[in-house]
Amino acid sequence: MKTANLAIAFTDIQGFTERTSRQTLEENQRLLKVHHDLLTPIFKAFGGRIIKSIGDAFLVTFESPTQAVLSGMAIQDRLWQYNRSAQEAERLDVRVAINVGEVRVESNDVFGEPVNIASRVESIAEAGEVYFTEAVYLAMNKAEVPSHEVGAFELKGIPGKIRVFRVPRAPYRVEVPSVVHVSPGAESPVSNEQPPFGNLALSRFSGSSLAQGPDFAATAAALGSRAASVGGQLVERTRTIIQSVKAAPRFPLASRKLMVGGGVLALVLGMGFVLRDSAAENAIDDVADASSKEEKLKLAVEARKLIDAEKAPGEKAWLHGQLAEALEAPNQAVGHYRSGVKAGHGDSKDRLIELLEHPDCRVRVTAAEELGDLKVASARGELEDLAEDGGPGEEPGALFFGCDSRKAAKKALERLGH
Repeated sequence: MKTANLAIAFTDIQGFTERTSRQTLEENQRLLKVHHDLLTPIFKAFGGRIIKSIGDAFLVTFESPTQAVLSGMAIQDRLWQYNRSAQEAERLDVRVAINVGEVRVESNDVFGEPVNIASRVESIAEAGEVYFTEAVYLAMNKAEVPSHEVGAFELKGIPGKIRVFRVPRAPYRVEVPSVVHVSPGAESPVSNEQPPFGNLALSRFSGSSLAQGPDFAATAAALGSRAASVGGQLVERTRTIIQSVKAAPRFPLASRKLMVGGGVLALVLGMGFVLRDSAAENAIDDVADASSKEEKLKLAVEARKLIDAEKAPGEKAWLHGQLAEALEAPNQAVGHYRSGVKAGHGDSKDRLIELLEHPDCRVRVTAAEELGDLKVASARGELEDLAEDGGPGEEPGALFFGCDSRKAAKKALERLGH
């Protein structure tokens, strides 16, 4: 078992679940894509490794607690720029929560109490803020990051009280070497005329559009150029890094490709994490990136040929599942992942568990049924959460077309036994 001492960051969009009931699938996917394109390069610029993305949430690890907090500040300043010109329905208000501790590391996930604490702190964090635990406060470089204590909280499932801090609002006086001075009580009220954290973190990328001011918002809001929407020059620099180190080892597909809401988020990994795709994976990427359904179906024909050439049954099932998600057919993907699990494919099992948090109730139900049938013991915690909390789209009382993922999760737990 591999363990590591890492900073764990969670982010999510405030009010996202309520939005899904008011938006079309296309609007929802477009919002998620903008969210992804704005945040991903910032995580990578500060050395973060994106572990997973489910719906509107990111789970990211950092080797440095200081860099984790700085990335949160950069995210909030970047979103402030974007929101200045975005329409009300397209605004993004995100919460950031960070903890640090020793976690168990697997191929495409991290586990342990530090992860649970970070998740619980996120639940109390406010939109537009960067919250972090006392463990982060004690470990980070306080000369680089200002902080104010929020208070001590009892968090669900966590023994004792956890002291929580946050980054106070700008202005800051920054001197070489990046020493931050902020006096207690001197925090400024929220202003519409300056980014909330004074571009303290974004300014580290001088010369990149990632560090530019409010003019970026108009470009991002247009959404006409992907390079602009993710910070232009930084993305180009990341691509250059990727191209220059093609010989780097290949990472598992599950840790770089995460399907959300029937769409696909292709994670741009740089800054030390470099990916080499197989022909089949590249073909799936092409399907996911296609702009029309007709183009997706056409590209899927070639992708299937490449997948069918795969000799390992588990990997073949996994790739077929990924393709089904790229084609916006998550229930069909569940069937492929079931085959992958039966063939002993770990990524298929992990993705099947992740689908318990899918925004479509029927996908959650199907995933729960399969996990119960396959007796996947490692899904117990997620099934318990689903059995307790459910998710969007629940209609347990409907006579013919109702959906009850809570009930499906409870039945799956019964099949797992004690």
